[in-house]
Amino acid sequence: MKIIRRVIVFDASDIDAESRFWAGLLGGTVHRDEAWHSIVVDGEWVMGVQLAPNHVAPDWPTGPQQQQVHLDLHVDDLEKAGRLAVELGGRRLQDARRPADNPDGEEMFAVFASPAGHPFCFGVH
Repeated sequence: MKIIRRVIVFDASDIDAESRFWAGLLGGTVHRDEAWHSIVVDGEWVMGVQLAPNHVAPDWPTGPQQQQVHLDLHVDDLEKAGRLAVELGGRRLQDARRPADNPDGEEMFAVFASPAGHPFCFGVH
């Protein structure tokens, strides 16, 4: 067996806001169907957003509805990436800090959430 495509799919009750957010953040475009949007970057399908009318956003980091998966996006400018995420409708959940497993290292991570509340991290070295 050969896996020919890997696509991350997020559930959302407002798939327009969620797909616009990810397309804007990743520099892609949105291809729309009624209950499904595809995010295409540089001609490749990289993400999907599926309509889930009863979607409950994760409550990061320890709420009753905890995250089940998240993305780590490594960037060259953490501040610029954070501004873009907020401009696109996301929100900051945690300011930049070093990971607990490497407190003396160079790497820093900040945590954000998409419009549907899906947490993700921007990381920089």
